[in-house]
Amino acid sequence: MISADYCRLMARYNTWQNTSLVTAADGLTDVARHKDRGAFFQSIAATLNHLYWADALILQRLKGNERPEETIKHSLTSPSDWDNFKIMRSKRNEEIEEWAAPLVDTDLEGMVVWYPGDGSTRIEKQKTLCVAELFNHQAHHRGQIHAMLTAAGAEPEPTNLSLLP
Repeated sequence: MISADYCRLMARYNTWQNTSLVTAADGLTDVARHKDRGAFFQSIAATLNHLYWADALILQRLKGNERPEETIKHSLTSPSDWDNFKIMRSKRNEEIEEWAAPLVDTDLEGMVVWYPGDGSTRIEKQKTLCVAELFNHQAHHRGQIHAMLTAAGAEPEPTNLSLLP
């Protein structure tokens, strides 16, 4: 399905695209970043926060933490300080790249097991599916953010994978 090389490529793409969005959003005011723009999570800021926390949860599951929601609290409002968010997002990008860097194809075999926040149901999925979910989920929400930024007059970079520097 996927390979270690794919993971490294997508981790680099993740960093590039998140940097593009954050740079574009940096030119907006806090009010503009928090304005309800009719997206699923309403605003640019809330969607960026969702993506940040979802990346953390999925990555922890991939690393073998079956109960990441006991220590990672998903939030649409935190971090609320823009400068703090930029630092945290950059570190999360690095964490994803560091996770992908040493992978070999056999590391992608097997299952990922986790319990959702309420702890009631054990979930078990193929690791390759969970890795694909990490990168697909990012692309989905970054597309929403890209559209909101463009509508707000900001200019994020193109999203074409073939343009990855």
